[in-house]
Amino acid sequence: MKKQPLWTKDFLSISVTSFFLFMGFYVLLTTLPLYILDDLKGDETQVGLIISVFLIAAVISRPFTGKWIDEVGRRKILLASLIVFAVSSLLYFWADSMPALLALRFLHGAGFGMATTATGAIVADIVPNERRGEGLGYYAMFMNLAMVIGPFAGLTIVQYASFTWIFALCTVLSFIAIALGAFVKIPQNAETSVKHPKFTLSSLFEKNAVPVAVSAGILAFAYSGILSFISVYAKELDLLEAASFFFVVYAAFIIMSRPFTGRWFDTYGENKVIYPAIILFAAGLFLLSQANSTFVFLLSGAIIGLGYGTIVPSLQTVAIKQADPAKRGLATSTFFTLFDTGIGLGSYVLGILAVKTGFASLYFMLAGVALFGLLIYYLLHGKKTEPRTIHSEADLPL
Repeated sequence: MKKQPLWTKDFLSISVTSFFLFMGFYVLLTTLPLYILDDLKGDETQVGLIISVFLIAAVISRPFTGKWIDEVGRRKILLASLIVFAVSSLLYFWADSMPALLALRFLHGAGFGMATTATGAIVADIVPNERRGEGLGYYAMFMNLAMVIGPFAGLTIVQYASFTWIFALCTVLSFIAIALGAFVKIPQNAETSVKHPKFTLSSLFEKNAVPVAVSAGILAFAYSGILSFISVYAKELDLLEAASFFFVVYAAFIIMSRPFTGRWFDTYGENKVIYPAIILFAAGLFLLSQANSTFVFLLSGAIIGLGYGTIVPSLQTVAIKQADPAKRGLATSTFFTLFDTGIGLGSYVLGILAVKTGFASLYFMLAGVALFGLLIYYLLHGKKTEPRTIHSEADLPL
């Protein structure tokens, strides 16, 4: 039987929209710590708080967005959320104090949470069922590319220009996302109104996606140490220039592995991909804790890229597979709600710990957190999953 196509116009449209959305996100994520420390004269705790507020807003908005997506429609929620995100980006020009920045980060985070939930639900509807692991893996690759270009552009700009240029770049990127989002066509069978039960806590979450989402939240807690403090850690090691290339190396290894990991997921099952990926992630964090040169610093980025870059789309795919097709929007929001909770909580808690322990010790501890996430995944989902048997070469995806 002929395989359904993956690289369709609609798949590319939503993927590129997501790319510009995430690029603006990563530009700010890696440069705002320096803005707070240098321009606003804040400290590491405030750095963690400014990131946590953003992600708390995303966490709050996601469950409601998942419900609205299934009830109101994907397209309407996508465009509304992209507008909120763009307006928030524009307002950074006037956020010149911690209270103003905190308020803006909350609004920006709400728009980000809505937009990423909408794009995640739409791409799950667009990719063929039998190629979902592969399709979501390639979709995640666009986010990984944003993770490369965003931090590289941001950290390069702050070395030669003021933060006004950072805010201008993020504003332009967010309005490009709106323009691209307007061209995304939603499959007709997905743009139907599905009424969820009246408002209750359980109506905001897809229970079948919760076990995998909990595992993702723990691993995201560990990864928050990379997102929040890699630029500050690099500056401490006198490797700030190398920090610009950290995510370049990170994504390069993701891109090299992506054609294989998505297919392996669809062919051999999630455990054969997720277990090794978590172990690689933990090993990369440990190596980062020992970094004392540019080579070791960037090598850790490569290993973390192979590990964590595979973990997120794989766990997201499992969460969607566990849900009823009519609740993909809710499953997507459930996954990212707990995922963002891990990052948001981690950004704040780890900021406090970093002041007391130092960054090297912090990354060493986070390697242990990653291994704990492996245990939780095994207990909540991995041990219940039947191994997939390949009977012949005909069973392998092309």
